[in-house]
Order: sequence, then C-alpha cells, then structure tokens
Amino acid sequence: MSWEELEELKEAEKVVGTRQTTRALEKGEVVKVFIAQDAEDKITSPVIEECKDKGIEISYVSSMSELGKACNIKVGAAMAAVVTK
Repeated sequence: MSWEELEELKEAEKVVGTRQTTRALEKGEVVKVFIAQDAEDKITSPVIEECKDKGIEISYVSSMSELGKACNIKVGAAMAAVVTK
C-alpha cells in the first residue's frame, strides 16, 4: 500500500467499518475498498467476495490501527470504502 493511496482515503468521501462498508456495497456506492490485513477473515471474506463479484478495487492496509488513522479515527478499523454520494 502506497502513501498516496492512504492520502486518497484521508481526503475522500468514505465510510468506515464493516457495517457501513457492507451497506454502501449493497447500495452500489462503493468505488474502492481498503481492508486491514490483521482483521479477522470471517469479517473481511464476505466483503472481499462481493467486491470481486462487482469488480470493485481492493487495497490492503497492514493493520487495523493504520487504517483507523488514515480514516481520522482514534480506533482501528477492519475496513473502509471510498464512496460516491
């Protein structure tokens, strides 16, 4: 994961967390998904599969804490998504 991609996430319209990412996927609003590599597979697998089915780009971040920081939150995040509104 490049620094530019994390900067993109900081500036973009986004949703953070599994529930919000799943909702945005269902609504067809997701442009790109960021997934923490240390998040549990049982949480990330359904979202990864849906992204693959829909042809949505996935970027992997090394840790939940790094993803949380990129999303300007003080806790870790399993995933986040850049969305269109």
